[in-house]
Amino acid sequence: MMARVTEDQAEPAALPPRPPYALRGRLLTPIAAGGTHHEPDGVVVVDDAGLIAHVGGWAAWDAAGRPGRASGAVHDVRPWLILPGLVDLHAHLPQIPNSGLGSGLHLLDWLERYIFPLERSFDAATASVVAPAAFAAMARAGTTTAVLYGAAWPDSLEAAFAVAERHGIRAVIGKVMMDRFTYRDLPPERRLDTELRESAELCERWHGRDGGRLMYAFSPRFAVSCTAELLRESADLARSTGAYWQTHLSEDRNELAEVARLFPDARDYLDVYDRAGALGPRTILAHAIHLSDREIARLAETGSRIAHCPESNLFLASGAMRLARYRAAGLIVGLGSDVAAGPSLSIFSVMRAGAYTHDLIRVTSEPGGAGGMPSFGPLDWLRLGTLDGARALGIDDRIGSLEPGKEADLIVIDHALTAPLPGLEVSSPEQLVSRLVFRSHPAMVRGAWVRGRLLPADPPEGGPVGP
Repeated sequence: MMARVTEDQAEPAALPPRPPYALRGRLLTPIAAGGTHHEPDGVVVVDDAGLIAHVGGWAAWDAAGRPGRASGAVHDVRPWLILPGLVDLHAHLPQIPNSGLGSGLHLLDWLERYIFPLERSFDAATASVVAPAAFAAMARAGTTTAVLYGAAWPDSLEAAFAVAERHGIRAVIGKVMMDRFTYRDLPPERRLDTELRESAELCERWHGRDGGRLMYAFSPRFAVSCTAELLRESADLARSTGAYWQTHLSEDRNELAEVARLFPDARDYLDVYDRAGALGPRTILAHAIHLSDREIARLAETGSRIAHCPESNLFLASGAMRLARYRAAGLIVGLGSDVAAGPSLSIFSVMRAGAYTHDLIRVTSEPGGAGGMPSFGPLDWLRLGTLDGARALGIDDRIGSLEPGKEADLIVIDHALTAPLPGLEVSSPEQLVSRLVFRSHPAMVRGAWVRGRLLPADPPEGGPVGP
């Protein structure tokens, strides 16, 4: 990928593959203290350790003698936009080939028809082909951190982790665990011990690899496919190892009815996980659409995290999460693509679906319009897809915004591609992000870096990847 030639550049310059370097361009980032930092002509300095040494306006930095610890070249990417890398809190690596298939089906029917057959065939050889293409596609979409479910086969997880290690993406990955509603051909008496042992071994090998760039998540699929024992034991393993624990919660009303049938003693869906000791700051719960006031309060009390997947929820007609209600309760919420129920890997596309969903809830929640429900603007959605996603993972001190001392996870975007007609420019941060969200272009992300290292964005050779 090459940087665009600007008026004061004699020739195009390649994007820097590794630190140290400085990037000059239009700068926009949420900041941890609140608000947004925008520099029409800015600079991000990345030191040789892949940390951000300086962020600010170009003129002041240049006049001060270009301070910072970077000794590398200045790469001028103007007029492109420099943003923090996007965080996808929920996706399914084996399911990517079936993206966009199965609309109109209920969740449980969709799993049986489209997903379980695909995951059943996701062995190590398949993972070695799909994962490189998937991580390249994520880089092209601007995703630098991805939280992923794998299939049930441990060797496929080994292959996926190995690919992620080579690629450079920041990833949290887990082997999907099922000991009841499962596609694995195991005798019932062997399922629990097998799932726990395989996941524990994967966690031991991969959690914290490369200074924490790769992390493990114990991943029971959802309460329908897991016994109470599997939920409890996997939560214990996550707690004892410092790994994450992820699952699905209240995605579909048919699912809720099945959970109530399988766990008749539980007060509600969340209580199934609560009784397993699974709630807490290292827990990521996807969807969480149909929650009671009691469940919302309990999630806030335990500090559990929510992955909001509005594009997936619309695709499967699962429901609409009331984001404003959750944020008012103090819940920590980030965004997830939920591929393949979500049809796109783009977190910008997820932001668009979330904005439409939230605004529809606003205008239909009360007679006469939106009432007192708060609106979310483009910069709010950018924060949800970057800093709030990092916060959900508990690593917002390391990534999620472009601030000195953080690791240089960032992207550059050719925002001119989002213009409705050539040459139509916008100036304010809100307008810039609004175009990225509502007129996103598949080629607009020109580069993505993790710890200052450029991620490969070209698909592997060998033709298309399919099921």
